[in-house]
Amino acid sequence: MDALWDIVVAVGHVFEQIIGYVETHHWIFGFGALGYIFYLHDRSIHARFDAIDKRIDEIRKRLAAEY
Repeated sequence: MDALWDIVVAVGHVFEQIIGYVETHHWIFGFGALGYIFYLHDRSIHARFDAIDKRIDEIRKRLAAEY
């Protein structure tokens, strides 16, 4: 039973160290979150431009077929 309790205590200490690190270095995670939001926004903008490019190509093909 002591061995099991030692494992639980060790896991608790590791968790406490992780929480302490996050408390003192929270700005790192903020930059990470901000970067991820920028990445998602950039992807959506590129997807919109790709859709516009496809529409323009389709219009050009239709115009070329008419002449």
